[in-house]
Amino acid sequence: MNVIYEDNHILVVEKPCNVASQGDETGDKDMLTMCKEYIKEKYNKPGNVYVGLVHRLDRPVGGIMVFAKTSKAASRLSESVRSKDFKKTYLAVVYDKDNKLQDKGEFEDYMIKNEALNKSMVCSKDKHGAKLARLSYEVIGQKDDLKLVRINLETGRHHQIRVQFSSRECPLYGDQKYGSGPKGEQIALWAYKISFKHPIKDDIMEFEDMPKPFGIWKDFI
Repeated sequence: MNVIYEDNHILVVEKPCNVASQGDETGDKDMLTMCKEYIKEKYNKPGNVYVGLVHRLDRPVGGIMVFAKTSKAASRLSESVRSKDFKKTYLAVVYDKDNKLQDKGEFEDYMIKNEALNKSMVCSKDKHGAKLARLSYEVIGQKDDLKLVRINLETGRHHQIRVQFSSRECPLYGDQKYGSGPKGEQIALWAYKISFKHPIKDDIMEFEDMPKPFGIWKDFI
């Protein structure tokens, strides 16, 4: 496991692509379990080890995650997420063959989740269960019909980045659920930067973790 930072209160790690943030029905190894095993082994702790899940990344998406090592830290970090003081920045490669994206822009939509299909979609504001979804982006690279965008996520809706770009006919590269392929390719979405107030100290913690130059990333990174 790639540990980016650790102290007595928090653990900042890189989540690999296709690893779940926490356990699910597949029974596959997940990041929460891996963090517990890491702490148990490193500090030779007996019995159960506490690690708090503060936020999630979709299984196919890689990048930075923060875990809490105490319940106090977990509570304060969770409150930071709710109050939007917990800043998350992503990199994505998107299709834009018709140049629909401006150099910089903002997306604001209302979204609803279909639980049965595990998919979300843009909908009207007055639809029952609709939630506001907002992000800003900047185009920072281009190759042919593909663009590299840096995304500041302002709300944390289910599959938000994927849905908002796809709804504007600029789907993410490799997104089989909301895009058009190419099949078998890894989705080009990476949580590369995170910023938050330390749950115990007053320090602002900021970390970056760029995707490795594999797959489509090697054309941009």
